[in-house]
Amino acid sequence: MADTISAERRSWNMSRIRGRDTAPEKRLRSLLHRAGFRFRLYSKDLPGKPDIVLPKYRTVVFVHGCFWHRHEGCRSATTPSTRIEFWQAKFDGNVERDNRNKVELEAAGWTVIIVWECDLKADANRIVRQLSTEIRGAS
Repeated sequence: MADTISAERRSWNMSRIRGRDTAPEKRLRSLLHRAGFRFRLYSKDLPGKPDIVLPKYRTVVFVHGCFWHRHEGCRSATTPSTRIEFWQAKFDGNVERDNRNKVELEAAGWTVIIVWECDLKADANRIVRQLSTEIRGAS
C-alpha cells in the first residue's frame, strides 16, 4: 500500500516520536503511583535505562511500543512496505538490544517486566493488578 502523505510530512511525523515520557509510559506511571508504588525513572546506571525502576523490589519495567519492539502477534507490529531491509535491520537490532539488556539485568539480580503498549491500551487496570502481583512477588 502506498503512503498517503508526502515524504516531508512522514519525516516530520517520525521526528516527533520520542524515546521517553511517551503517553503509555506516563499512563503506567500514573497507575503505578496510584497503586502505592514509588519509583525512579530511566536509571542511567542500569542496562537499557529502564523506563521505571522500583529499587525497593529490585524490579524494572520497560514499556515497549508494539511497532518498534516487534510485539509478536500484534496488529501494530507491521513492517513498512518501503525500504524493507532498512526497517528489518532496525527492528532486529531493537529486539536484540532488548534481549541483551534483559539478560544483563537478570544476571545482576533484577526482575524485568515488559509492558506492551497495546495491552496497556486494552485494559490498563488489569495490567496494573498483574504488575502489582509480580512486583510484590519479586521481593
